[in-house]
Amino acid sequence: MTNVFLGIGGNLGDRRAIMREAVDRLRDVLDEIRVSSLYESEAWGVTDQPAFLNAVVRGTTERQPLELLDRIQAIEDAMGRVRTLRWGPRVIDIDILLYGQDIVDHERLQIPHPYLSQRSFVLRPLADLAAGLTLPDGSLVGELLTTVPQDGLRRVEDQRWAE
Repeated sequence: MTNVFLGIGGNLGDRRAIMREAVDRLRDVLDEIRVSSLYESEAWGVTDQPAFLNAVVRGTTERQPLELLDRIQAIEDAMGRVRTLRWGPRVIDIDILLYGQDIVDHERLQIPHPYLSQRSFVLRPLADLAAGLTLPDGSLVGELLTTVPQDGLRRVEDQRWAE
């Protein structure tokens, strides 16, 4: 079994209900799920859009990275995700942040997630679950968190939001 961390977020519709549904669907894909607190953040990349809700899900899997990606994208599709504008508004977005200590460089998938160290809305919830985690490049999640601006990020609910 491999420990994986997934970032989840969305900014359309009933954001909290959609995030809960995503976690429920991920229970069919991952074992031993734990979730971070729920955070609201300003949009990243394309900033003229509604605020996002974000969280990180930790779980274990026997699936290989590309098989896991296929399962995650099937969940996104089933929940109404439409891929149009990169970094644009979306009902749900699920990203593989980490897959154990593996490094994956594939045309469909890069692990660790290429923007992980730049996004407070990823690092803050990741730190909720694993502040002392060492990433494949040797950096620590908790230390990376101190290097990114956290203005525009606020905790809206503790880890019980997905129950």
